[in-house]
Amino acid sequence: MTMTTTEAGEILSVNFAPWVLDLGLTVEALGEDRAVLRLPWSDRLAREGGGLSGQALMAAADTATVIAVSAARGGFVPMTTVQQSTSFQRAVTGADVLISAVLTKLGRRMAFADVTLSDAVSGALAARASTVYAILG
Repeated sequence: MTMTTTEAGEILSVNFAPWVLDLGLTVEALGEDRAVLRLPWSDRLAREGGGLSGQALMAAADTATVIAVSAARGGFVPMTTVQQSTSFQRAVTGADVLISAVLTKLGRRMAFADVTLSDAVSGALAARASTVYAILG
């Protein structure tokens, strides 16, 4: 049975640091091997010049991976980031960002995901990330 967005939202609210929660991420959709989150536009997250900061985008990609792994496993288990590589392709200004994390491999102790971050208004690709997680529980 696929996890609901409400259940995933609870995982988000219970298991992440307050500064991550301050990003305002919401779970938009889930599948057996994926999660889509929304990062709402905020002037607080913009850098000089008006583009959304890379740090916010990287934290969103990291968080989306945790939700995707949780959805695939049927619930949250302790895990930690082993590696994240992010390539930024264009600035996002004045628009929400949709973060889609798709698991490429889920083992007993390791998970791998490809993450795309897109401007929610134009659909333009803003960044891509590759993440690797160690599953601790």
